Amino acid sequence: MNCANRPTSESLYAEACGLMPGGVNSPVRAFKAVAGTPVFFKNAKGSRLFDADGNEYVDYVSSWGAILLGHADDRVVRAIADAAANGTSFGAPHEGEVRLAREILGRVPAVEMVRFVNSGTEATLATIRLVRAATGRNKIVKFEGNYHGAVDSLLAKAGSGIATFGLPDSAGVPKSITHDTLLARYNDSAHVEAILEANSNEVAAVMVEPIAGNMGLVPPDPGFLLKLREICDHHGVLLVFDEVMTGFRVAKGGASERYGIKPDLVCMGKVIGGGLPVGAYGGRKELMNLVAPIGPMYQAGTLSGNPLAMAAGYAALSNLDDASYDLLEHTGARLEAGLNQVFGVAGVPAQVQRVGSMISVFLTSEPVHNYDEAGTTDKPLFAKLFHSMLDKGFYLPPSALEAWFLTTSHTNEDIDRTVEAFAQSLKDVAA
Repeated sequence: MNCANRPTSESLYAEACGLMPGGVNSPVRAFKAVAGTPVFFKNAKGSRLFDADGNEYVDYVSSWGAILLGHADDRVVRAIADAAANGTSFGAPHEGEVRLAREILGRVPAVEMVRFVNSGTEATLATIRLVRAATGRNKIVKFEGNYHGAVDSLLAKAGSGIATFGLPDSAGVPKSITHDTLLARYNDSAHVEAILEANSNEVAAVMVEPIAGNMGLVPPDPGFLLKLREICDHHGVLLVFDEVMTGFRVAKGGASERYGIKPDLVCMGKVIGGGLPVGAYGGRKELMNLVAPIGPMYQAGTLSGNPLAMAAGYAALSNLDDASYDLLEHTGARLEAGLNQVFGVAGVPAQVQRVGSMISVFLTSEPVHNYDEAGTTDKPLFAKLFHSMLDKGFYLPPSALEAWFLTTSHTNEDIDRTVEAFAQSLKDVAA
């Protein structure tokens, strides 16, 4: 398959650049990390994307992790259509909210109450406000390379999007806003302990991606999350898991289930919307009781609990059973083994890191445990591999510091073809 011919995408991008900043509505989509013209897509089904020129691709972006059953899954599409026929927005309570909330609480023991919002960013923003309301403290510990949405106070060493553009944080964020944000090294619990000791009784919460996915896929070291739980308990600090990316993707109950750790609060998004815009935050009942209208912490949203998003999310979650996660584990392991074999045969230093249906390739000689180590990956080589794979009909994340995402619709044939194409791409870029 040759997908190198994309004149319609080029034409659309040229026009888009005059209409939208960088021609896109989210920075990584602009291909700045890999150069070239972004692909404009027209439709998708299962594990496949189809661009505006009719080219077909095996998709490993999967709407940045939001798609878990595959694109345009019939059950999700039907649920959206049925909901839309009854009204696209109420701005009022409805049964769909109750149904999806019940499903989430049944899967995540740490979540005793939940509040739906419209995005992962909105979820983390509200959670920061909530932990401060609950503790009377202002400081937040976050980890280098962890991304928690476009929240002013959290845009400090925030992973792939910022790293792509070589910025330490974002313009337009006053230093006073990030004054209470304390940066820790991922997978370094001793560093967290030292920060809490140095800021005794000032830190409201430690917020962490339990599996880092915004500096490439970086798993937690054995015992790291448990140590965080112990350190937070010792210092009277709340532990927040940002599971916008990992929630319901790496296990039925997310990363907290996979690693057996119970955080105080959990941020959610992506999968719980079945591909539609949605976010949520939840946790211990005594904390969630601080949220308006029953508590003093105000947060609201006109489209929160949107009936289409609730229907799509329920259709997605209710069709993800144990067999689904077994399949995702099998497919992920097959891709991991295949890529490792390819790099071994080619003699190219690389680290293939995976948790469940999330996977990354770091073009470096040593395993990656944190943000600084992620930065050692060979970005120019990745850019060459990206375009070689793209031309062969495989859509990888357009950044060396993003995770790849599998779905239940990816087949063994998809994986084997991907591995074969990757082997050929390595030969092509070395030629």
